[in-house]
Amino acid sequence: MRPIRLPSPPSGRFPGTPEMFDSGLHGVIRRAVIIGNGFAGAENQCLGLVRALGLSSCYSLYRVIRPRGGINRWLRWLPVSVHKSVDYLIRSIYGDNFKYEGNANGQKMVPSSTERTGLLDILEADAKRIARMARDTFDENGPLLVVASGRDTISVASSIRQLAPKNVFVVQIQHPRSHLNMFDLVITPCHDYYHLTPDGQKQIPWFLRRWITPHHPPDRHVFLTVGALHQADSPALRSAASLWHDELARLLKPVLVVNIGGPTGNCEYGIDLAKQLTDMLQKVLWSCGSVRISFSRRTPEKVSKILGKEFGNNPKVYIWNGEGANPHVGHLAWADAFVITADSVSMLSEACSTGKPVYVIGAERCTWKFADFQKRLQELGVVRPFTGKEDISETWSYPPLNDTAEAARRVINALAERGWTIQA
Repeated sequence: MRPIRLPSPPSGRFPGTPEMFDSGLHGVIRRAVIIGNGFAGAENQCLGLVRALGLSSCYSLYRVIRPRGGINRWLRWLPVSVHKSVDYLIRSIYGDNFKYEGNANGQKMVPSSTERTGLLDILEADAKRIARMARDTFDENGPLLVVASGRDTISVASSIRQLAPKNVFVVQIQHPRSHLNMFDLVITPCHDYYHLTPDGQKQIPWFLRRWITPHHPPDRHVFLTVGALHQADSPALRSAASLWHDELARLLKPVLVVNIGGPTGNCEYGIDLAKQLTDMLQKVLWSCGSVRISFSRRTPEKVSKILGKEFGNNPKVYIWNGEGANPHVGHLAWADAFVITADSVSMLSEACSTGKPVYVIGAERCTWKFADFQKRLQELGVVRPFTGKEDISETWSYPPLNDTAEAARRVINALAERGWTIQA
């Protein structure tokens, strides 16, 4: 089996942690609560950090649940509490069925205080309830690690810390923009501070900066990463390499994996990029043994259709159509090189943690802090622009991004300063 070139995650104990913390004392964290927002990109970062800390079997997932369906899809810009108040007013006027007529895709919605994902009940995040649980169980189970990510989770996570400051350690992933002292630690990428640079300030009117940028340079509450945290660590990829062995080990080498995301407000594209990518892939196909193409949930149908029409009948190319098991982690384990669209910080962060060649298409279309992210990746030598002139059989290497493990070490260090440790 091919070796998975990834650094090992940190151990559960940080060098220098006092020996006094035995598993039976109150300074040992054995459990975690994740506050999610329903978006995979945010929740996977929380799961990745908890996994790196050795608590992947000892966490509960709560979710900040916004009203859904009907007019609510246009109200997501409101703070959660305001959104719920508006929703309550609408229901009081028009009746309970008004908001459940359908969502943006025309699907019926079912109101509930919980959401069911597989066999897991995801409870709605209630700061008072979680804080009470942390206080009531502290003597028996020790302190509680709270990990949250995304704008909607900020008020919940900060309230938990305010209500139970002696019983919890709160980590907020992605920058909350202000009031960093409401959290024990903030983990955020460097490009979130791009707007404080001279170039960034030229692009944003002064009267908008307080709403979309951090107010001050990073302080001791902040740990900076290059990209996004994720779950694709060494054990996960070794497991995926074994799980996908029968399907992927037999592929002709080199294996080129092409991951296609979807346009965003700061990285816009459409069929023009799809045609450009198609042309470039045709030019490098001679140097590939196999090509595996995957689309994300954000990929426009017009983009996937262009690539499907061009490569659907090519024996060298396999296109995952979304049916069956998602081969994404298997691709990370077995690929020899990647081509990834520039819109996805998460996909790029995962691929760049493998140490394998990563080519990016569409970076020139990124704006604001996402352009800064692309620039940083190229300066570190972890990605190269995809030009269509590459020989995929030629390899190149770089120090892999290790953001998740380094963030875990920072959490352990911060806990040690407080006199706490983690029992993985």
